[in-house]
Amino acid sequence: MHINTSSIEGRRRARSRYMALLASVSVLSVAAAAAPTLAGAANDGPVVSTVDGSVRGYADKGVNVFLGIPYAAPPVGKLRWQPPAAAKKWKGTLDATRFGNTCPQVTELGAFAGPSSTSEDCLYLNVFTTGGSGNGKKKPVIVWIHGGGNIDGETNDYDASKLATGGPSGVPTVVVTLNYRLGIFGFFSHASINGEGHLWGNYGILDQQAALRWVQRNIAAFGGDPDKVALGGQSAGAVDTGANQLSPYANGLFNRAIYQSSPGFFSTLPSANDALTKGSAFATAANCPGSNTAAAACLRDLPVSRVLQLQGTPNADGPYTAGAFVDGSVIPLTPEQAFSSGRFNKMPIIGGAVKDEITFTTGITEYFSGPPQAPMTAAQYAAAVTGPAAAQYPLSSFGGDPMLAYERFQTDPAKCRELHVMQLWAPQVPTYAYDFTYQNAPYYFPKMPGFKPLAAHTIDIQFLFDNWHGGNLGVNIDQTTGQPRELNAEETKLSDQLVAAWSNFANTGNPNGSGNSPWPKFGAGKNAKYFVQDIPLSTTAVSNFRDTYKCNFWDTQLTY
Repeated sequence: MHINTSSIEGRRRARSRYMALLASVSVLSVAAAAAPTLAGAANDGPVVSTVDGSVRGYADKGVNVFLGIPYAAPPVGKLRWQPPAAAKKWKGTLDATRFGNTCPQVTELGAFAGPSSTSEDCLYLNVFTTGGSGNGKKKPVIVWIHGGGNIDGETNDYDASKLATGGPSGVPTVVVTLNYRLGIFGFFSHASINGEGHLWGNYGILDQQAALRWVQRNIAAFGGDPDKVALGGQSAGAVDTGANQLSPYANGLFNRAIYQSSPGFFSTLPSANDALTKGSAFATAANCPGSNTAAAACLRDLPVSRVLQLQGTPNADGPYTAGAFVDGSVIPLTPEQAFSSGRFNKMPIIGGAVKDEITFTTGITEYFSGPPQAPMTAAQYAAAVTGPAAAQYPLSSFGGDPMLAYERFQTDPAKCRELHVMQLWAPQVPTYAYDFTYQNAPYYFPKMPGFKPLAAHTIDIQFLFDNWHGGNLGVNIDQTTGQPRELNAEETKLSDQLVAAWSNFANTGNPNGSGNSPWPKFGAGKNAKYFVQDIPLSTTAVSNFRDTYKCNFWDTQLTY
């Protein structure tokens, strides 16, 4: 788990010092940080009473921060692969000044996530709020689901302080971030467990719903309005937002949805059969044969390290993880079925993605190619891009750069899937579409030969969560010089604008607060407009979007 200080701002300033100390942290220190403790009488931080007991956080620059609050019981032992159980109440006041454990994970994807974790005791959430005592006007709420392919990631990396203030032109907002079960622990199907008579399979989604129920019970005590809850997330967090919009078990728990990179990634989900096949293969590999209670006991007795050993490696996921899938109950329908028929939890929606999504994966591939690291070659590109797409994406159109050509070949169909989903939503619910096209922001992977992040997947998170830089090995660097830097003045202005939009949306269901400018509502017809997140802000017509991302071509190649 991460080293946690009593101040996220202080943690940011001292990051380089703590990075040097990571290797020398003792086992006892990590164990001591593994669970919340009762706060000492000398602590003078803000105190809030929840239904489970009082919590004491800390105040930093006008924001009250409460970290590591348990929202469900630790899913250990017989509670592994069970719906989340109620958290145990406590007496006294809980010390909420450090993050809870990161959920078990092994695939860190270079600088994106990490360090790895083997603690299943990880169902904790964090609250960022101005005031935080419940006095005065209730504030809107944003519940944020971190990304990571549902196999990695953690809340420790997300400083929601700026988002909580609303920035210079937004609305003060209560922000909740949460850890949830990942990988095989969070998304797993096996006959011996599925037949036990409880909800099964999408345990990570059920964790998120438990956190949303915690919000309904407790957020007013932190100054939040339980009737104005926006659920959002980036990458897997966007997928999971969609899963909850489809789930009858999340009905009434939130009433705005934010899909940040991307509705297109959510447009297809694995089937129950796919997940069961992977779960059965995992049980065989783990030497837990059969489909009876003995097999279930065998699976639950597996050490965390053994599960992760079979799950994957630091740079790649293995063959047994399913991610969120259509189980028929928690997620009853495919997204296409649900959105086409109107059978989903209807509410205002923000949806969009970055211009160069797939430079995230090409960067990871190059990161693990060395040392020395090497970019994609023309021969590798020719082997990967064949058929009709080869004519659409010739290397000559990209200055002979295979990585740029491959990035467009992989990103464009995702952007067109995104547009398809937005056009399903628009006739049914208030919909706001965006395209993040700013291509010069700092990025947290090191400078590598031939690699150009541009507007990479995840690069926009730092505009909402101050100084976000991936996991503990990430350092944001200038794309040209390769030297560390933070957002410059123009980028900070863009951050202010996006923070205002997200907080306004949580408050009213409209990113403008009211009206139709600067972010136009996405219409159902051909004249619909995307909001372009760039320096400066602008809008673009759907026809231009389709041309940019070659949707006329991809509409002939994709199955929606």
